[in-house]
Amino acid sequence: MPKSHQRDYYEILGVTKTASVEEIKTAYRKAALKWHPDRSPENKEEAEHRFRECTEAYAVLSDIQKRQIYDTYGHEGLAGVGTQPDFNGTIFQDFHDIFGEFFGFEDLFGTGGGRRRGGRRVQRGSDLRYDMTLTFEEAATGITTKIRVPRQEYCETCSGTGAKKGTGIAACQACGGRGQIVYQQGFFTINRTCPSCQGAGQIVKERCPDCKGQGRIDRERTIELRIPPGVDTGTRLRVQGEGEPGPNGGSAGDLYVVLEVKEHAFFERRGADLYCTIPLSVSQASLGTDLQVPGLAGEERLKVPEGTQSGAVFRIKGKGLPDPHGGGRGDLYYHVRVLTPTKLTREQRKIMEQLDATLKMDNHPADRNSTLFDKVKDIFG
Repeated sequence: MPKSHQRDYYEILGVTKTASVEEIKTAYRKAALKWHPDRSPENKEEAEHRFRECTEAYAVLSDIQKRQIYDTYGHEGLAGVGTQPDFNGTIFQDFHDIFGEFFGFEDLFGTGGGRRRGGRRVQRGSDLRYDMTLTFEEAATGITTKIRVPRQEYCETCSGTGAKKGTGIAACQACGGRGQIVYQQGFFTINRTCPSCQGAGQIVKERCPDCKGQGRIDRERTIELRIPPGVDTGTRLRVQGEGEPGPNGGSAGDLYVVLEVKEHAFFERRGADLYCTIPLSVSQASLGTDLQVPGLAGEERLKVPEGTQSGAVFRIKGKGLPDPHGGGRGDLYYHVRVLTPTKLTREQRKIMEQLDATLKMDNHPADRNSTLFDKVKDIFG
């Protein structure tokens, strides 16, 4: 297309001349995703043109100096300056953001895949996950335990090469030993991992009989694990370097131990605090009492004052769970529930009647002007 007929860069991206860098970046992302050839296979020629057009517009408008020249002199002023992206700095990151999820950015531009060792691509090993269940008591106090983790390790017979002893390793014919195959997509040159050698660049002549040419075999590894006190369901513990070994001598991945903590028989956990419901008889609530109540490390003493009502909550400070991150301990909360007897003996009933006769109750039927009835009338109108 002749320069004199080139469309305005601001028009291409759909922004005004006062648009900020962030607005231009956002507009470019939308346009590039809309016009990428892979997303418009039915009209690939037009899509390639539009994609090239919006990329060129962004390459100019995202560069302060080029934008200033363009605003002053137009397309003619950019002659000799260059309007094609060089995939450095900001625009390089933009392409990573836009196309990484669709193509695998490293394969798209041939920028990744790890370093090479002896002609073979070196990669970090995969991370592993291990799910572990703890009792409430184990989570509260913390434990040191051993776990057996299934994973793949290097085959000792072939030292991880995948080749049978006494045989060699040849360069992959599909990629010429490069580990990548070059494709032309529109105006881009795209490098993709070779499917024949999986990026290694080399093929074994005869496979190792133990690992079937994979270079790795399934093993179980015993790992000692220290679980800090106070952990909860969903806690992830990272054990560095205990994942799978990386291909071709790459560093090992990590092991993530994900915890599930069983519920306690009567304690309810809320963060580092613990809650428990305890029953009281009518006489205990009325007269007050000293109780031995359950705690994490044995029994705790709880003083209940006279006249305690059902629903009252008492706290024992610092007797909850420890914070695994070093934030101190939580508290113990006891919720009181006063139990009303459901069956009375004749003697008990007589005593209760005598007690009732001596107590002044706000809700006695004879006292319709009582405080309780006034409150009820206020509430229900």
